[in-house]
Amino acid sequence: MAGSSHGHTPAAWTGVTIAFIGFCVSGAYMVMAQPLGFWAGMVIVVLGGVVGMVMRAMGMGQPKDAHAVYEKAAVRSGSAATSTTEPAAVQS
Repeated sequence: MAGSSHGHTPAAWTGVTIAFIGFCVSGAYMVMAQPLGFWAGMVIVVLGGVVGMVMRAMGMGQPKDAHAVYEKAAVRSGSAATSTTEPAAVQS
């Protein structure tokens, strides 16, 4: 994942940040034994995922064809001129 810059986009950072805030809210209300606050935090967690997906659909996420892992697999297999759509280990 580190070789493909996985998660280094505004969509990923925003979605994870919102989900983390929801996790903290949920955890605090769980300790305080307040079920309504706990579920409100869980709604915020889900909202983080929705916001991340919407931002990705708006073009703020990483495109699927931008993964350097696939390009490195093509270079290693000797077919540098053609780019593969799957890693070399998956191909038959």
